Amino acid sequence: MEEGKKSWSGLSFVFKDDVHKKEVLEAAFDYRGDVTVQLRGGKTLAGYLFNRQLDRFPYFVEMLVAGEDSPRIIPFEEIAALSFSGRDAADGKSYEAWKAKKEKERKEEAKKIESEMKKAGLLD
Repeated sequence: MEEGKKSWSGLSFVFKDDVHKKEVLEAAFDYRGDVTVQLRGGKTLAGYLFNRQLDRFPYFVEMLVAGEDSPRIIPFEEIAALSFSGRDAADGKSYEAWKAKKEKERKEEAKKIESEMKKAGLLD
């Protein structure tokens, strides 16, 4: 999604075609939360999609599936649908928000130091 747009969180997709599927899988790769993949046979897998190969054959994605010890490779042709089921850890965390938070922390620290110096008689 473009900056300023709604988060992917909570959205679900049943793919229209392979181009649409690739676009959604690319977005899932960039997403910093869990996704749920529905396979062609109806089985669902929930977890973190951390790798993909969509630019050359064979197409696939790799997921850290909840409850499994090893990453799972999922062939492209087995994927029927995808939901952005987990909260995006990066949602709303822009650089501007980070700067504002750090500025507030610096001001609070400066007030604390000033108060300590006054108590020590170093400032009036």
